[in-house]
Amino acid sequence: MAEPRLAIVVGANGGIGRALLAALVRDKAYDQVIAMARNAQEPDQGALWIEADILDESSLKQAADRIRTLGQPVRIILATGALHGQGLVPEKSMRALDPEGLARSFAINAIGPALVAKHLLPLTPRDTPSLFAALSARVGSIGDNHLGGWYGYRASKAALNMLVHTLAIEHRRTRPLGLCVVLHPGTVNTDLSQPFQSALPDGQVMTPAQSAQALLSVMDGLTLADNGGFIDWNGVNIPW
Repeated sequence: MAEPRLAIVVGANGGIGRALLAALVRDKAYDQVIAMARNAQEPDQGALWIEADILDESSLKQAADRIRTLGQPVRIILATGALHGQGLVPEKSMRALDPEGLARSFAINAIGPALVAKHLLPLTPRDTPSLFAALSARVGSIGDNHLGGWYGYRASKAALNMLVHTLAIEHRRTRPLGLCVVLHPGTVNTDLSQPFQSALPDGQVMTPAQSAQALLSVMDGLTLADNGGFIDWNGVNIPW
């Protein structure tokens, strides 16, 4: 008997995470949709909520142990990240560089996602297709950086891109049909982008539902050649 097919959204309490979760629940391709978050909520969207903190590896291990009993994850979406907030302020110049802020950016945007992959990727099937997709950001592209600033966010997202690309190479050795990619969700009306939206042209900001639908469409169209790629919500490759 085939293992139940699971879809997982890590960071399901965020704006894009919630929209992705709602869309996956409506998709009948999965036997169970799992929402992972630091503060798990009641299953108000038809998903199973599991509490886990990406900065607490023991909680990730506990979550993985529980997921292992439920089936095999065939789609894992990591929708976490931080640009500003407690201990985080986007730097406008090198004068604003702060070691604690940089360390926190790397912890949230790179180290935590790598630990999620460490514990969840081994649960994916060996002989059937699966996908691990981490939400990155275009500003994490070195080749596309023409404005400077936002040192910690840019550098930590660039680190995330490298981590996932490296994971993709190793993961392919034991799961030849498994994909690992990083995706840029576009500029989305969430808490992350709220302080910066006034400087953007009209019509450039998407709703979380619009971004989620675009991202899921891109994911559905990925092929084995896209493994380790950095792709935007329109399905266009982004320079590293």
